[in-house]
Amino acid sequence: MSTAVVRAVSAVEGREPCSLRPLAFVLNPNALDALFESRSNGQPRTGGCLSFVYSGCRVSIDNGEYLSIEPLESVRRVPTDGGSDGNAMC
Repeated sequence: MSTAVVRAVSAVEGREPCSLRPLAFVLNPNALDALFESRSNGQPRTGGCLSFVYSGCRVSIDNGEYLSIEPLESVRRVPTDGGSDGNAMC
């Protein structure tokens, strides 16, 4: 999943993946991969979603199957009742 995120963001931004800030500066790539990998018995994990900001884009992963990337300038800002660090659970 972490590789897919970096490749998708680089494609949206029109940049080489190695030119992006390392994903590890935003979140733990191993934890991201583990969150959406199959269970130890081989069964796929179902449900769950994660959204975070990486390299000027809002990245959303839904059910480990759907990855959406939106440049931040196109994301409508919604007021929150507290400060947000850019990471959210769906």
